[in-house]
Amino acid sequence: MNDSVTTPAKTLPDAQIVTAVRHWTDSLFSFRVTRPRTLRFRSGEFVMIGLLDDNGKPLLRAYSIASPSWDEELEFYSIKVPNGPLTSRLQHIQPGDQIILRPKPVGTLVLDALLPGERLWFLATGTGIAPFASLMRDPETYERYESVVMMHTCRTVAELEYGRQLVDGLRDDPLIGEYAHKLKYYATTTREASHRMGRITDNLTSGKVFADLGIPPMDRATDRAMVCGSLAFNIDVKAVLEGFGLREGANSEPLEYVVEKAFVGDGV
Repeated sequence: MNDSVTTPAKTLPDAQIVTAVRHWTDSLFSFRVTRPRTLRFRSGEFVMIGLLDDNGKPLLRAYSIASPSWDEELEFYSIKVPNGPLTSRLQHIQPGDQIILRPKPVGTLVLDALLPGERLWFLATGTGIAPFASLMRDPETYERYESVVMMHTCRTVAELEYGRQLVDGLRDDPLIGEYAHKLKYYATTTREASHRMGRITDNLTSGKVFADLGIPPMDRATDRAMVCGSLAFNIDVKAVLEGFGLREGANSEPLEYVVEKAFVGDGV
């Protein structure tokens, strides 16, 4: 284990304790930490978390909280960047270690940033599924919408496993089980051959996702969407959504879709 990860409690500000770590692939891992008693957040928001660098200064990045607002702990889902200033260290954490967590949640991917609708789309690539992992486990999501579609695209099947297991577990979730039938999960790969393939943008513009799920195309009168991915992905998906007539909203001006920009190009 990298010795730089473990820091004495007296020197680590805003310390929270790591309670669990799971490595999904060589490049993806999730972890859970204790939750500050004073922290209140809306499902879909993010906080700043991190570790101390070699000079003892906080090295922080924005991370979506993958657990729902009711959870007693906080869950995060991360990529491993070999030379990343933060994840090159963060990927070595173990239960009992400490991380820095600044308890000031913010973000665009919240239900209140959208106008009321009937069908909600979650559109994500890679670790962009994290805020939707929170929203998919929040009863309010299903109370507000008649149906929810989770589109998640990764390069390989293994990279989809975090989301697949989460969705599979919803049926037995004591809070979400009664709503699980409202969720349609549409996972695709772009490099490895799988049951479903193709980019989210292509599957939307071609109409394949609508045909596969047996649902009508997007309509501004009924559909709402949330987007989380790379800068290129966000730009491409925005163009597709606007092609369906949806308009980009924000916390201050709810409309038909929102995009999370906090993670674009932060080089973790």
